[in-house]
Order: sequence, then C-alpha cells, then structure tokens
Amino acid sequence: MSYHLSQLGWDETFASAYRRFDRPDTAPGRVLRADRGISTVLTADGVTRASLGGNALIEAARDPSRLPCAGDWAVLRTWPDRRVTLELVLPRRTALIRRTADKDSSGQVLAANMDTVAVVEPIFPEPSDARVERLLALAWESGADPVLVLTKSDTARDPGAVARQLGELAPGVTVLPVSVQRGAGLGPLRELVAPGRTLALLGRSGAGKSTLANALAGTPVMPVQAIRDADGKGRHTTAYRNLITLPGGGCVVDTPGIRGVGLLDTGSGLDRAFADVLALAGRCRFDDCGHEAEPGCAVQAALADGSLPPRRLASWRKLHREVAVESGRRSARLATASRRRRH
Repeated sequence: MSYHLSQLGWDETFASAYRRFDRPDTAPGRVLRADRGISTVLTADGVTRASLGGNALIEAARDPSRLPCAGDWAVLRTWPDRRVTLELVLPRRTALIRRTADKDSSGQVLAANMDTVAVVEPIFPEPSDARVERLLALAWESGADPVLVLTKSDTARDPGAVARQLGELAPGVTVLPVSVQRGAGLGPLRELVAPGRTLALLGRSGAGKSTLANALAGTPVMPVQAIRDADGKGRHTTAYRNLITLPGGGCVVDTPGIRGVGLLDTGSGLDRAFADVLALAGRCRFDDCGHEAEPGCAVQAALADGSLPPRRLASWRKLHREVAVESGRRSARLATASRRRRH
C-alpha cells in the first residue's frame, strides 16, 4: 500500500530539511512507534521497522530527548542486505516534553510535530483543577495549540456548566465536552485531524484517550479497558506512544496515561496557562511585587474581590517554584558539563 505523505503532515518545511539527505538509498518517513532502539515508520511505500544508525545514534547519545518518538519525521536508509536504519530525526516543529523523575531531570518526548494537543480530562468522578493547569502548561510549552477535552460528558447533568467552570482555568483555550458513548461533541475534534494535521492526546490513565482515538479512527485501533466505578480510574491501557493514521488523512498520537508531569525549566508554557494571573501581576504598582502585602498589588485586590480564587494563585506559585528549581538544576548540569570539557 502506498501513502501520500502530505496527508500525514509532510510539507515544504520538512521536505527542505530532508533534501540534503536525499539519495537513492534513503527515504523520509514518519515514526509511528519507537521501542528500545527499533522504530516502526510509515513511508510512502508502507510500514517498515528501522534500527538506530548514523547521526541518530550520535544525537541520542548526546541528548536522550533526540531519540525517535511518535510523530517524528526521519531519514531512513535501506542497505544492500535490505536492513533499514533510521539515520536522522528531522528538526521538530513542535514537541511535547515532560521532565523525567530521574536525578538528571532530563526531558522525555511524548509526541512530536503535532498541530494540537488535547488535554483530556474526565468529568467523572470529578475533574482535577491542578492536573488541568499542569497539563495545559505542558501543552502550551510544546508550541502546539492546546484544547481541553472533557470526556464522559454524559455522566454530568450539565456538562456545559462544568466546561464553563474549567474554562476559567484555561484562558485562551477551547473547551470541548465530549461523550463517545453518545457520539456528542466529536465534530470539533474531527476538524483537528483533517488531512495533514496531527492531534496529540494527553491525560491520565482512564481519561478516555484511547476511546477517543478509536472514535476518531472509526474502528478499534487502541485497546480499551473498563474503569472502576468507584473512582473512575482505570489501568494503563496504553503503555507506549503511538501515532495512528486516520482514513482520509490526519493523525492522532495516543500517549500513555500520566500519573505525574514535571515541567521543564522554561516558563513560557506556564505563563500562557496562567495568563489571567500574569495579567493581574502586570497591573501591580511595583514591578518586583511579591503579591503578598505590598501596596497597589492587583493580585491581592483580585483575591479580595473574589475575581481570583486563592487556589488558582497557590497553583501558579507552586508551579513557578518547580520551574525555578529545575532552572537551578539545569544551570548546575551545564556548569558541570563545562568543567568536564575544560579538563
């Protein structure tokens, strides 16, 4: 079976990056899945499996975040013995990266080259404000456009009211209540996976990401397990990152259920996720306002009149502290690496 790569997101930007590697024994392809050095890749001629080789090995040794990931565009090389290697990951347009929990706090790429990141949060048993804020910060940081998808909307008496409430945590973000069981709210999501576009699904286990992927594909493409009635949580049905191609074009990246998400040391995604708090801070009398008891503090004034919930400010402060700690760690890592190079 042959594929038109343009339906999967291949455009002039990627073609230009690939051009200098174009040879009779090479071809571009999009990574569907990566497992321990072996990538499943879709090319114009079909699906193939490729081991790491060439510059891809060198880049991965320098920086694990350069390992191939679902959604990457890559340069493949076919050898005379028909062995296929993934030689290079082309520059990513967007990347969904979370901080890992190891000592080095390195980044783990969950998905690449998506146009939209859907933060998937179930309405049942109860949405988590803190999780929504954290995942939206991660989505904004990716460079893609975030949307907030509220699954299992059929379990709420008034899903519109829940959407409006959570919308206050998501300035500038479209909120979509969805019920796959009833087929409600899927239209706007389908528009996000038109030919050439990629949608990444981000959320905890049991949020309904795989169910959404199956609904968008129109057929079961990802395993789904029943959740526990008591708490609405389920097992980790997706243990890997997987890019799913849809009939007629477009792609969905289903990511594993995430228990915790660490933010990296850049604050741009956090600023976008808390644009309302940032706007208030910009109206404070003093540029170095700590938003505690300083005169002319717009943040404290908003707390006093009820327009800014205390929980929202506490969440902003907590995540800013986390980013500051990670920034310090990164500076220490760079300093250590610099000393090693000098010696």
